[in-house]
Amino acid sequence: MLMAHPTVLRNLLEHYEALRALAKEQVVAPHIHRQMQDTAYTLCVSTGARDIDQALAEARRRLDDELAAAAP
Repeated sequence: MLMAHPTVLRNLLEHYEALRALAKEQVVAPHIHRQMQDTAYTLCVSTGARDIDQALAEARRRLDDELAAAAP
């Protein structure tokens, strides 16, 4: 399986979380909803997950593992 670069995962995760926060604050505009769907799909593909909750958990786990590996 291809593994997304940690920077890509971090950017996708931050983008999805920002869109989700925006969606909670107001009525979701169609373009925001579409961006959330696109980002969720990309996160799922990038992590090999079947749903966004699994994808978010896997992305966070991989980023945590990357930080742990980089620590002295």
